[in-house]
Amino acid sequence: MSELHKFIFEGEPVRGMLVRLTDSWQDVLARRATADDPYAAPVRNLLGEMAAAAVLMQANIKFNGALNLQIYGEGPVKLAVAEVQPTLAFRVTAKVVGAVGSDDDLASLVNAHGQGRCAITLDPKERMPGQQPYQGVVSLNGDAQEPLGALSQVIEHYMLQSEQLDTRLILAADDQLAAGLLIQRVPTAGVANLPGSATARNEDEIGINESYNRIAHLAATLTRSELLTLDADTVLRRLFWEERLVRFELRSGISGPRFFCSCSRERVGTMLKGLGRAEIDSILEEQGKVEIGCEFCGAKYRYDPVDVGELFTPARDQPPGSQALN
Repeated sequence: MSELHKFIFEGEPVRGMLVRLTDSWQDVLARRATADDPYAAPVRNLLGEMAAAAVLMQANIKFNGALNLQIYGEGPVKLAVAEVQPTLAFRVTAKVVGAVGSDDDLASLVNAHGQGRCAITLDPKERMPGQQPYQGVVSLNGDAQEPLGALSQVIEHYMLQSEQLDTRLILAADDQLAAGLLIQRVPTAGVANLPGSATARNEDEIGINESYNRIAHLAATLTRSELLTLDADTVLRRLFWEERLVRFELRSGISGPRFFCSCSRERVGTMLKGLGRAEIDSILEEQGKVEIGCEFCGAKYRYDPVDVGELFTPARDQPPGSQALN
């Protein structure tokens, strides 16, 4: 079962999370396997890492809205998206327009000419009038404009540039599991970590906090194979056996990470009506039906001429006292 583990390092300005997407990730891949254009292995691995990273970021903030992680550029993967709701329900998709080789490197998949971007959008569920979603965008290149080869490096760069927070992120995915470990320095020491030790320190300790650097170094020793094969308890024990770790309640099942797609026939119908009757009729004339496939879950929504007629026919009020026939 997919699970999220949250923990802090007692008395230290460091927090962490470990996510393991098992059944939920396998559900995503099983749905995509039935599509006309199933993803190549490097694309599947990228989307798995994005799902794990987006779940970690959503769980790391108190935000009543969707977190949307996008990677886009000029490689064969033009766009890859991971969306996570406050409930940790997630979905992913990618637009692939070229041949994908066997290389998992982010530069070859997305950032072929160095113009790729990573965007993180926070879209509140209840927007105030005129309120726009918050979005932060960073390049897929480092400070020296060198292409970053891993999604984890891009998000670490984003957190440093956008949030001024030291972050260490380890990601891995295959066809069975998508997983991630996040270690992050919090601005002040002791806050919520150890009662009575809320001594304020310099909040501008980017790159120099000894506690964070020590713990981040330990996290960096975690290999891809270990992250994909070891259970959460074993990972945390092997990495941090000398640290005072305080763990919070496990999030799994209905309260944990899980696949969910919000597409529906009603939403598709609304979209078709937005295109207009003339546009839909031209598709019917050419193809005999209108078929819309969800890019996230692979669900197919088909409309024949009768369906389209009903879609564009205003509902008539029933005469007083009449009853609808079943």
